[in-house]
Amino acid sequence: MNIHFIAVGGAIMHQLALALSRKGNTVTGSDDEINDPARTNLKNAGILPIATGWFPEKITSNIDAVVLGMHAKADNPELLRAQELQIPIYSFPEYVYEISKEKQRIVVAGSHGKTTITSMIMHILKAANKSFDYLVGAKVSGFDQSVQLSDAPIIVLEGDEYPASVIEKKPKIFFYHPHISVLSGIAWDHINVFPTYENYCSQFEQYLKGMNDGATLFYNATDDAVVSLVAKAGKHLNAIPYQLPRFHYESGIAVVDTPDGAVSLSLFGRHNILNMEAAIAVCEALGVSRADGYQAIRSFTGAAKRLEKITETANLVAYRDFAHAPSKLKATLSAVREAYPLHRLIACFELHTYSSLNEVFLSEYQQSMLPADDAIVYYSHHALSLKGLPNLDKEQVAAYFDQQGLLVISEKEVLQQCLEEKLKNNTKPTCLLLMSSGTFDGIDWNDVCSQS
Repeated sequence: MNIHFIAVGGAIMHQLALALSRKGNTVTGSDDEINDPARTNLKNAGILPIATGWFPEKITSNIDAVVLGMHAKADNPELLRAQELQIPIYSFPEYVYEISKEKQRIVVAGSHGKTTITSMIMHILKAANKSFDYLVGAKVSGFDQSVQLSDAPIIVLEGDEYPASVIEKKPKIFFYHPHISVLSGIAWDHINVFPTYENYCSQFEQYLKGMNDGATLFYNATDDAVVSLVAKAGKHLNAIPYQLPRFHYESGIAVVDTPDGAVSLSLFGRHNILNMEAAIAVCEALGVSRADGYQAIRSFTGAAKRLEKITETANLVAYRDFAHAPSKLKATLSAVREAYPLHRLIACFELHTYSSLNEVFLSEYQQSMLPADDAIVYYSHHALSLKGLPNLDKEQVAAYFDQQGLLVISEKEVLQQCLEEKLKNNTKPTCLLLMSSGTFDGIDWNDVCSQS
């Protein structure tokens, strides 16, 4: 087929383009900005656009399908031309469903833990020599790409409640129609799309109601919002709860008590161990025994930027994590504090998403960083400008977090100097935790960590 991508430079969009190209399709695309790793990946595959921008002349009657990215606007000239020629236009999830209709579809949904649970399922299935396709929102150890499409009978999909495209504004998860799903948790996010908590929750309610009768749902029984929602909207489903197993720490290593004996893990944190239970339950439904699931998960080290260890020395261990919503901050900080109870915990959080930079939402972060010995909140004026938001007052930001001694910094150089001084002058073992969906404006953390 001839398939054209509008906004091909997206993190997952370009991965789908690569996967379709590997299957022998002729793939073209456009975007007004393409950065690495997408640029290099597309170039290596021979499908990087010659120039950035929108070129309606690329849209001809020879194109079989257009895949429309979330980044494209309604007046995009390529989109208008495709509509004029009546070429089939799909959002990303619509096209994924179109090419996986004959597969058994597993969808991981929820406000947090989606990438980790999806990655864990992939890890276990690979260890069990199961044939499967996948779509995941991060680089996963042992897998060369984030999207794989083949003739496998199963596809594992990381779900997303964000709108599919400018012409299809329903959440992406609505389009996958899963046979098996996970609902990991519910915590308000994306206020630019879902202005109230009730509106946000209603998306998951509609998702559950839209699942076919008898479909299997594994749901987090420790999350009251999830339990309430399943009781309300999941009566037609084969709804199976999962919860935290018994575990303890031995010299900083999490050890889970299972019916087949103790299992030492490479990951840590209550939220990750809970995520593990969801993944093992899914894999059991796919024919992998729980005992084999636990053995496989021992070697799982996590997805990129999900409590990813970036350095470890005699006096310092540093992690970076994708945490950005209040619930994610709390879970990540609690996990690190529990695993390193005697370390000095320096936690640095970047306000980077539209929600986190919006003063309307900042009160949701109240006391979310309490486990940290040193708490730092960073934001850049450039990020505010890009999102069309007004400047923030540092004192007001600190007041929203409501934590004694918390620092608020808005200059990259000041942040780097502050952390280097804290590490240089520290006299006890330290854990540095960096939390952001961004890059802290490109700070070189190797340089910072070398100061300890």
